[in-house]
Amino acid sequence: MDWTLEVIVLPVADIERSIGFYRDQLGFALDHDTTTTQMRVVQLTPRGSGCSIVFGMSQMEPGSMKGLQLVVSDAAAARFELLERGVEVSDLSIFDAERDGGTFFFFDDPDGNSWSVQQMTVRAEKPLIPLDAR
Repeated sequence: MDWTLEVIVLPVADIERSIGFYRDQLGFALDHDTTTTQMRVVQLTPRGSGCSIVFGMSQMEPGSMKGLQLVVSDAAAARFELLERGVEVSDLSIFDAERDGGTFFFFDDPDGNSWSVQQMTVRAEKPLIPLDAR
């Protein structure tokens, strides 16, 4: 039995602002934006990820999610890409230069939900979801 984590509910205060941040600045794909008589639900997925974020249905305080993590094959390139898109990011932090996975940078979304970005160079050769399966 596989148990896959596919959605994380992210608490935000302003859905339009959050769409702009996650889609336009971070480059997440907008999977759907659904409005019913009771609510609006928006789902976005980072490129290459099997897990999406959803907002519009959270009872949590906006900005209360801390420590969400993305993984990239090149942290310096990813950091530069976000800086070019106007995202305020930390400097690179190298916690373990000897092993793959020891380089990080950090950022917050407009509500204060916090993210870390970890470099795993192996992802360039072996993506978690193979290109032909996307």
